[in-house]
Amino acid sequence: MSRAASTASLRSRLRRFRRSQRGSTAVEFALVAPVFFALLFAIIETALVFFASQVLETVTQESARQIMTGQAQAAGYIQQDFKTKVVCPIGSLASVLFGSTCTNLYIDVQSYPSFTNVTINTQISNTSNFVPPTGYSLGGPGDIVVVRMFYQWQLFVTGFGYNISNLVGNQRLLVATAAFKNEPF
Repeated sequence: MSRAASTASLRSRLRRFRRSQRGSTAVEFALVAPVFFALLFAIIETALVFFASQVLETVTQESARQIMTGQAQAAGYIQQDFKTKVVCPIGSLASVLFGSTCTNLYIDVQSYPSFTNVTINTQISNTSNFVPPTGYSLGGPGDIVVVRMFYQWQLFVTGFGYNISNLVGNQRLLVATAAFKNEPF
Protein backbone atom coordinates (compact mmCIF):
# COMPACT_ATOMS: atom_id res chain seq x y z
CA MET A 1 0.00 0.00 0.00
CA SER A 2 1.45 3.31 -1.04
CA ARG A 3 1.80 6.34 1.16
CA ALA A 4 -0.69 8.33 -0.94
CA ALA A 5 -3.28 5.54 -0.71
CA SER A 6 -2.93 5.33 3.09
CA THR A 7 -3.29 9.15 3.40
CA ALA A 8 -6.43 9.07 1.24
CA SER A 9 -7.82 6.21 3.27
CA LEU A 10 -7.15 8.12 6.50
CA ARG A 11 -8.87 11.24 5.13
CA SER A 12 -11.93 9.29 4.05
CA ARG A 13 -12.17 7.69 7.49
CA LEU A 14 -11.91 11.10 9.17
CA ARG A 15 -14.63 12.50 6.88
CA ARG A 16 -16.91 9.57 7.66
CA PHE A 17 -16.20 9.97 11.40
CA ARG A 18 -17.01 13.70 11.23
CA ARG A 19 -20.27 13.09 9.36
CA SER A 20 -21.39 10.20 11.55
CA GLN A 21 -24.12 11.13 14.05
CA ARG A 22 -24.07 7.86 15.99
CA GLY A 23 -23.26 8.41 19.63
CA SER A 24 -23.59 12.20 19.51
CA THR A 25 -26.79 12.09 21.53
CA ALA A 26 -25.08 10.10 24.25
CA VAL A 27 -22.16 12.52 24.36
CA GLU A 28 -24.45 15.56 24.48
CA PHE A 29 -26.51 13.97 27.27
CA ALA A 30 -23.33 13.18 29.21
CA LEU A 31 -22.38 16.86 29.00
CA VAL A 32 -25.81 18.22 29.95
CA ALA A 33 -27.01 15.56 32.45
CA PRO A 34 -24.99 16.65 35.53
CA VAL A 35 -26.19 20.23 35.26
CA PHE A 36 -29.76 19.11 34.58
CA PHE A 37 -29.88 16.75 37.57
CA ALA A 38 -28.19 19.27 39.87
CA LEU A 39 -30.82 21.85 38.92
CA LEU A 40 -33.63 19.31 39.28
CA PHE A 41 -32.51 18.24 42.77
CA ALA A 42 -32.03 21.88 43.84
CA ILE A 43 -35.59 22.67 42.75
CA ILE A 44 -36.98 19.65 44.61
CA GLU A 45 -35.06 20.51 47.77
CA THR A 46 -36.16 24.15 47.66
CA ALA A 47 -39.77 23.00 47.27
CA LEU A 48 -39.40 20.69 50.28
CA VAL A 49 -37.95 23.53 52.37
CA PHE A 50 -40.86 25.80 51.41
CA PHE A 51 -43.37 23.04 52.16
CA ALA A 52 -41.81 22.32 55.57
CA SER A 53 -41.74 26.03 56.33
CA GLN A 54 -45.44 26.34 55.48
CA VAL A 55 -46.30 23.34 57.66
CA LEU A 56 -44.36 24.95 60.52
CA GLU A 57 -46.28 28.22 60.00
CA THR A 58 -49.60 26.38 60.07
CA VAL A 59 -48.67 24.40 63.18
CA THR A 60 -47.55 27.61 64.90
CA GLN A 61 -50.81 29.44 64.10
CA GLU A 62 -53.00 26.54 65.21
CA SER A 63 -51.01 25.99 68.41
CA ALA A 64 -50.97 29.70 69.23
CA ARG A 65 -54.75 29.70 69.13
CA GLN A 66 -54.74 27.33 72.13
CA ILE A 67 -52.78 29.94 74.09
CA MET A 68 -54.76 32.94 72.82
CA THR A 69 -58.08 31.42 73.92
CA GLY A 70 -56.71 30.31 77.31
CA GLN A 71 -57.11 26.57 76.63
CA ALA A 72 -53.39 25.85 77.17
CA GLN A 73 -53.39 27.83 80.42
CA ALA A 74 -56.56 26.09 81.70
CA ALA A 75 -55.05 22.68 80.90
CA GLY A 76 -51.90 23.64 82.80
CA TYR A 77 -49.59 22.59 79.98
CA ILE A 78 -45.90 22.74 80.73
CA GLN A 79 -43.65 23.16 77.69
CA GLN A 80 -43.24 19.43 76.99
CA ASP A 81 -47.00 18.79 77.32
CA PHE A 82 -47.75 21.68 74.98
CA LYS A 83 -45.31 20.24 72.45
CA THR A 84 -46.60 16.66 72.55
CA LYS A 85 -50.32 17.31 72.96
CA VAL A 86 -50.90 20.49 70.96
CA VAL A 87 -48.01 21.12 68.55
CA CYS A 88 -46.99 17.61 67.58
CA PRO A 89 -49.56 14.97 68.55
CA ILE A 90 -49.00 11.51 67.09
CA GLY A 91 -50.41 11.24 63.58
CA SER A 92 -50.39 14.97 62.88
CA LEU A 93 -48.72 16.44 59.81
CA ALA A 94 -46.05 17.94 62.06
CA SER A 95 -45.19 14.53 63.51
CA VAL A 96 -44.98 13.05 60.03
CA LEU A 97 -42.77 15.82 58.63
CA PHE A 98 -40.63 16.65 61.67
CA GLY A 99 -40.37 13.17 63.21
CA SER A 100 -42.81 11.23 65.37
CA THR A 101 -41.69 12.97 68.58
CA CYS A 102 -40.66 16.28 66.99
CA THR A 103 -37.36 16.05 68.86
CA ASN A 104 -35.70 18.81 66.84
CA LEU A 105 -38.71 21.13 67.00
CA TYR A 106 -38.14 23.95 69.48
CA ILE A 107 -40.85 26.17 70.95
CA ASP A 108 -40.39 29.63 72.41
CA VAL A 109 -43.37 31.33 74.08
CA GLN A 110 -42.91 34.79 75.61
CA SER A 111 -45.50 37.11 77.13
CA TYR A 112 -45.30 40.91 77.36
CA PRO A 113 -47.49 43.63 78.88
CA SER A 114 -47.69 45.58 75.57
CA PHE A 115 -46.56 45.36 71.96
CA THR A 116 -43.91 48.05 72.53
CA ASN A 117 -42.13 45.75 74.99
CA VAL A 118 -41.79 42.89 72.51
CA THR A 119 -38.19 41.96 71.70
CA ILE A 120 -37.27 39.17 69.34
CA ASN A 121 -33.73 37.84 69.36
CA THR A 122 -32.06 35.84 66.65
CA GLN A 123 -31.47 32.19 67.45
CA ILE A 124 -28.44 31.94 65.16
CA SER A 125 -25.09 32.68 66.80
CA ASN A 126 -22.17 34.50 65.17
CA THR A 127 -20.67 31.11 64.37
CA SER A 128 -23.85 29.98 62.54
CA ASN A 129 -24.94 27.61 65.30
CA PHE A 130 -28.50 27.30 66.52
CA VAL A 131 -29.13 28.66 70.01
CA PRO A 132 -32.17 26.82 71.41
CA PRO A 133 -34.77 29.08 73.04
CA THR A 134 -35.60 28.63 76.70
CA GLY A 135 -38.72 30.74 77.22
CA TYR A 136 -42.14 29.40 78.01
CA SER A 137 -44.52 31.98 79.42
CA LEU A 138 -48.13 31.64 78.25
CA GLY A 139 -49.24 34.91 79.84
CA GLY A 140 -52.63 35.77 81.22
CA PRO A 141 -55.76 37.46 79.89
CA GLY A 142 -54.95 40.54 77.81
CA ASP A 143 -51.19 39.85 77.65
CA ILE A 144 -49.25 40.08 74.42
CA VAL A 145 -47.79 36.69 73.51
CA VAL A 146 -45.20 35.81 70.88
CA VAL A 147 -45.00 32.13 69.91
CA ARG A 148 -42.01 31.07 67.83
CA MET A 149 -41.17 27.60 66.57
CA PHE A 150 -37.84 26.48 65.16
CA TYR A 151 -36.78 23.44 63.19
CA GLN A 152 -33.33 22.61 61.83
CA TRP A 153 -33.95 21.22 58.34
CA GLN A 154 -31.14 19.09 56.92
CA LEU A 155 -30.13 20.00 53.35
CA PHE A 156 -28.63 17.55 50.88
CA VAL A 157 -28.07 19.46 47.62
CA THR A 158 -25.35 21.84 48.77
CA GLY A 159 -22.32 20.57 46.88
CA PHE A 160 -23.42 21.88 43.48
CA GLY A 161 -22.92 25.56 44.31
CA TYR A 162 -26.51 25.97 45.49
CA ASN A 163 -26.48 26.28 49.25
CA ILE A 164 -29.42 27.80 51.14
CA SER A 165 -28.17 26.73 54.55
CA ASN A 166 -27.90 29.31 57.31
CA LEU A 167 -26.52 26.95 59.98
CA VAL A 168 -23.37 24.86 60.17
CA GLY A 169 -23.69 21.27 59.00
CA ASN A 170 -25.72 22.14 55.88
CA GLN A 171 -28.90 22.93 57.79
CA ARG A 172 -31.55 25.57 57.28
CA LEU A 173 -33.26 27.03 60.34
CA LEU A 174 -36.99 27.19 59.68
CA VAL A 175 -38.76 29.74 61.87
CA ALA A 176 -42.46 30.49 62.30
CA THR A 177 -43.89 33.25 64.50
CA ALA A 178 -47.31 34.20 65.82
CA ALA A 179 -47.88 37.39 67.81
CA PHE A 180 -51.25 38.16 69.39
CA LYS A 181 -53.09 39.51 72.40
CA ASN A 182 -54.64 36.91 74.67
CA GLU A 183 -58.41 36.95 74.90
CA PRO A 184 -60.03 37.77 78.26
CA PHE A 185 -60.51 34.15 79.29
